[in-house]
Amino acid sequence: MTRTIVESASKTAIIGFDQPFTVIGERINPTGRKILNAELEAGDFSRVEADALAQVAAGATILDINSGAVFSGKMAEDPRYADNNFVEPTLMRELIEKVQAVTDCPLCIDSSVPGALEAGLEAANGRPLLNSVTGEEERLEMVLPLVKKYNVPVVAISNDDTGISEDPEVRFAVAKKIVERAADFGIPAHDIVVDPLVMPIGAMGTAGLQVFTLVRRLREELGVNTTCGASNISFGLPNRHGINNAFLPMAMGAGMTSAIMNPVALPVGPKKLAEKKAEVEASGIILPADLDDEAFCQMFGLGSTKPRPGKEMEAIRAANFLTNNDEAGGAWIRFNQPAGGAGGAAGGRRGGRRRRG
Repeated sequence: MTRTIVESASKTAIIGFDQPFTVIGERINPTGRKILNAELEAGDFSRVEADALAQVAAGATILDINSGAVFSGKMAEDPRYADNNFVEPTLMRELIEKVQAVTDCPLCIDSSVPGALEAGLEAANGRPLLNSVTGEEERLEMVLPLVKKYNVPVVAISNDDTGISEDPEVRFAVAKKIVERAADFGIPAHDIVVDPLVMPIGAMGTAGLQVFTLVRRLREELGVNTTCGASNISFGLPNRHGINNAFLPMAMGAGMTSAIMNPVALPVGPKKLAEKKAEVEASGIILPADLDDEAFCQMFGLGSTKPRPGKEMEAIRAANFLTNNDEAGGAWIRFNQPAGGAGGAAGGRRGGRRRRG
């Protein structure tokens, strides 16, 4: 049975066919996050630390650390900051050190810069997952020696020098090529986690079916574990959580063993709270003077003022139970227990009076 071992100094995460689905938290990534990028440029890692803790609390078993920041403000002072080969190695080391100081969750080192990958491998405790190698010749010759040198598992993305193919047969062939080239370096198939590349369903109606077929083939013919950027499937569509919630259990049923995703439902911010309160008051509802923001959110279905597991985590835990990867349903039961114990706010109101008609 294929098992990919990822370790920190004190914890082990196992990606495997006979294991609960592995959630690789994606939040520590400055790409597309302007505030986080600006904070990192200023040397502020507080959001990174908070994101690490929130993702672990929500159910992530591995944390992806991406160093792809763009320090545009520093470029005017030093032109070297325009080069990610200069920025990322130092930043990757700092990110890993900050995260390891607040959690012992195993890590995934994520960069397109070779120097950042090696800096991360040097800084990380245990046996991290390396993200990633592709079928491009230059990338194979650059990353596979690092995988062998540090004896770590690696994410293999199914694109090569010709780009990303829409043909699933081509993507399977690229994955097979990577597995075979890795074997030439003495890297076993159980240390390769293939990303077959999820296309947006809004742009390609067969995207879901393609992935499910690919995952089955990768498992049955190559014997490898698999992962994906889960939110790619719903890109550009309304109600993305609804699509993701359906996609993840279906992918798990096809044999997918992990996903890079956000496990956290982001908290309700002050602006949304203020807008909803104004709406409620305008409708003539008088709110109790002592009603706090969290209770208000619960009362009006806004969510929570605190980070909490997202709906995708609910779907994954239910699927773990249904595929017999949650013994006696223990994890499912714990996941659904109220945060404050029996009778807490999350458990619903008890003993209230029903209004008579």
